[in-house]
Amino acid sequence: MEITPPEKDGARLLYGCMALGGDWDTDAYGPADIDAAEAAIEAALDSGIDTFDHADIYRRGKAEAVFGEVLARTPGLRERIVLQTKCGIRLAEGERPGIYDLRGATILRRVEESLGRLRTDAIDVLLLHRPDPLADPEDIAAALTSLREQGIVRRFGVSNMNAAQIARLQRHLAFPLVANQLEMSLDRRDWLEDGVLVNTSAAAAGGFPSGTVEYCLEHGVRLQAWGALAQGRFTGRQESPAERATARLVRGLAEAKGTTPETVLLWWLQRHPARIAPVVGSGRPERIRACRDAALREPDLTHEEWYDLWLTARGAPLP
Repeated sequence: MEITPPEKDGARLLYGCMALGGDWDTDAYGPADIDAAEAAIEAALDSGIDTFDHADIYRRGKAEAVFGEVLARTPGLRERIVLQTKCGIRLAEGERPGIYDLRGATILRRVEESLGRLRTDAIDVLLLHRPDPLADPEDIAAALTSLREQGIVRRFGVSNMNAAQIARLQRHLAFPLVANQLEMSLDRRDWLEDGVLVNTSAAAAGGFPSGTVEYCLEHGVRLQAWGALAQGRFTGRQESPAERATARLVRGLAEAKGTTPETVLLWWLQRHPARIAPVVGSGRPERIRACRDAALREPDLTHEEWYDLWLTARGAPLP
């Protein structure tokens, strides 16, 4: 497969590897799963995507494992990509429900396990997957500092955390947290509307932690958007008048600009001043390649077009 060097200033687009590795079960993966992973990775590289996002829990570890198989069979690939993974969630086991675990010792163990599955000696970016209410920030910081000093992890970030949680952890670190991965899309807009519903009756119903986007902008924490394609809501199935109207608008803009509907949806995120980096999580090579222009072209949306997409998806005027 063709390999291109990673972008130096942070990825414009990431490939999310949650779809790789077969089913969410304890069955072993097989040759077909490795081949499917290789096809997805090749499609991402062909589309200008060189940053790959994992988590230790994806497919119960099989996503990392099949990715490691592809790295092993493709000399030179590891040096040409940015490898990101996450830890902090423990899946349900038998009668025991899933929990969050960001104890320092757990982080160290989980990273060691990820390295083994990925068949690499270092991770470029490690994200803490979910906030653990019992976590001690000093304990976390000691673990992250140890990983950094050993050269095992180069940079760190978080996922699904608010501004206060990030700031509390950052106070105990001598190096910056570089990313916060949140669900963000034209369908999931609470992160955006939090900033415009101030002093309205709708503000309390928003639910998004106020100031998180602004904190990340102010402190250089790159926002990564999982669920960026809204589970196909505007490019496949539509269930409401607003969704159908938005899908028509997305298709029209794509045709006018010589690109794909998927790219228009990603451009809408990328056009935001936070330089949001969407995560594309499909396992289908053709769906990955449909996002190519979002990796290789600047967002081609005017001020008015961006607002048209927002208002149409919103289904209601701004306050």
